[in-house]
Amino acid sequence: MKNKIFIAIDTKSQKKAKSLINQSKPKNFKIGYKFGLEFLNSKNGRNFISKLKKKIIFADLKLHDIPNTMSSTIIALKDLKINYLTVHISSGIKALREVKKVSGKIKIVGVTTLTSLDNKDLKSIGHKRTLKEIVVMQARLAKKAKLDAIVCSPLEVKLVKKNFNKEIITPGIRISSKADDQKRVTTPREAFKQGSDWIVIGRDLTKGNIKQNFKKLSDHLS
Repeated sequence: MKNKIFIAIDTKSQKKAKSLINQSKPKNFKIGYKFGLEFLNSKNGRNFISKLKKKIIFADLKLHDIPNTMSSTIIALKDLKINYLTVHISSGIKALREVKKVSGKIKIVGVTTLTSLDNKDLKSIGHKRTLKEIVVMQARLAKKAKLDAIVCSPLEVKLVKKNFNKEIITPGIRISSKADDQKRVTTPREAFKQGSDWIVIGRDLTKGNIKQNFKKLSDHLS
């Protein structure tokens, strides 16, 4: 079975996005493309995505609002033929259920706790439980809401799998040793070993020579 990779298209440039997509066609990986707030809010970004054909599209919008606003947003995005779309689990069970009710073929992905946060950060915003305790509660809520997938740090995959039995997508993946702006990171091999179904990789693949970067990734996983 091919390893499944979401390539993070972290740009607002359509020219660069097109180039990244055209260059990323390795035979030994199943590839999807993750578009975040930067691209989707850029001029003509939405139009660009609407024209993509036969691609696995991951809209990483991380919706977090009242139930009606979230479900209305899902309906408004239906024309884009999105495969995966993220919502914050912390939006609450009512919002999650409303989103699932209108999602149709779009797989709703629950975001647990961002990989840029650690226990100290959570404490500073008022959480009294540990990061791992919060992630377990979020996984259980995602299961209760019948979400299709979960985004979590690779360090919490095993915990999530005990409480959620569908797809697990993990960002915070580094082929190199640089953590950059994320705190809970690991390597592709370790993420798949822990049980990730998809891993998300950005600059480690997209910066520099993409073909060489994929070779480096293949060597790392072999």
